[in-house]
Amino acid sequence: MNPGTLGHLAMLAFSALVAGSFSLGALVANDISPTAFNTLRFCIATVLVGGFALSRGAVSRQGFTAPWRYAILGGLFAVYFVLMFEGLKTAQPVSAAAVFTLVPLMAAGFAWVLLRQVLTQRMALALSIGGCGALWVIFKADLAAFLAFDVGRGEAIYFVGCVSHAIYTPMVRRLNRGESAVMFTFGTLLAGSVLLLIYGWSDLVAIEWAKLPNMVWIALVYVAFFATALTIILLQFATLRLPSAKVMAYTYLTPSWVIVWEIMLGKGAPGSIVLIGVAFTVLALLLLLRDDVAKTV
Repeated sequence: MNPGTLGHLAMLAFSALVAGSFSLGALVANDISPTAFNTLRFCIATVLVGGFALSRGAVSRQGFTAPWRYAILGGLFAVYFVLMFEGLKTAQPVSAAAVFTLVPLMAAGFAWVLLRQVLTQRMALALSIGGCGALWVIFKADLAAFLAFDVGRGEAIYFVGCVSHAIYTPMVRRLNRGESAVMFTFGTLLAGSVLLLIYGWSDLVAIEWAKLPNMVWIALVYVAFFATALTIILLQFATLRLPSAKVMAYTYLTPSWVIVWEIMLGKGAPGSIVLIGVAFTVLALLLLLRDDVAKTV
């Protein structure tokens, strides 16, 4: 099997694992504070990724030069995850996943501001189609709701988190000073853990841990290991074998995987109106997979 094929398989697994955090997150979002949940998630993921980095000899003193960089990235990452779970208190998983597909479009805008990256025409078309598909799902194909910007509270909260994620993506490239992906990820998670422990300490001590439903612990283990630590490894694996545009393309597969997760969890499939919007995001994926890497000017 050639490296490109392995890269695509890694990103298929990546998108499926990320999608699981939407469905499982929606099940537990009202059972535990989003801040407390993600503080634990970050701490566990930091230990896992840190152990992986140490085993590869990727941790160095030089890697911690200018630690403020990790504070910025960890803060952006923490805001994204906390607002994701806050939004999932009321937003449907498929709808939230559709909001997530707006990240590449927003990231392209921030990449131009921060890095002066410009898109190829095909990539711009793909991002536009994907964005239209996302808006179709978010507003449930209701033109009146779109014109009135009648968006759900959960989707609006999560959108703010996605803006943070979109800024995070080009900021990684802007702030990296030659550190390996594993080292940079470890520093980001470590900083995010510290910031969340400071911000969310009162939420952590207020929780009656023994009374938490079992599903909270299942979701915590899943998002910390599968949806954070393992996806980081898969993403690193794929970026060494695929152009960045093709790696980013798999974001658009998330709503489709969420539908699969919802069916497996016994919640059934969404209506045909939603499926039309999801089809647009899959079309955007196919277009991006054929595109070249964005040019930098």
